[in-house]
Amino acid sequence: MRAVVQRVASASVKVDDEVVGQIERGFLVLLGVGTDDSDADAVTLAEKVAGLRVFEDDDRKMNLALNDVDGQMLVVSQFTLFGDCRKGRRPSFVDAARPEQAELLYESFVAEVRGQGIHVETGQFQTHMDVRLVNDGPVTLLLDSRKTF
Repeated sequence: MRAVVQRVASASVKVDDEVVGQIERGFLVLLGVGTDDSDADAVTLAEKVAGLRVFEDDDRKMNLALNDVDGQMLVVSQFTLFGDCRKGRRPSFVDAARPEQAELLYESFVAEVRGQGIHVETGQFQTHMDVRLVNDGPVTLLLDSRKTF
């Protein structure tokens, strides 16, 4: 699984001009699922993202996690994170999981984060979405469950 994690002051996602997910301070997570991913990847990545200490403490050091600042998370499915652009100009998505597998692991990731006491909002799987955010910092991190944590 791959995640682009952005620290945000606020974020929202709309489908057909209707807000389906909205948060204040926290993380916007763009989440991609690969063909070789499993529940173990969802659990590992969810724990890592939820525990990231990228919010400032009283000494202005990135030392606090989401739970420390009562942060929220907006998780948006994004299969294009597995786009391979090495050949030609059109990305190949052969490494992206099929929708049936991807949706189950996306839901697994969300459930794991919620299980850690974090308020989670979501987009709508396999739908065209309008995602808006106010980046805080900016702070943007790339995580991959296949890379050693």
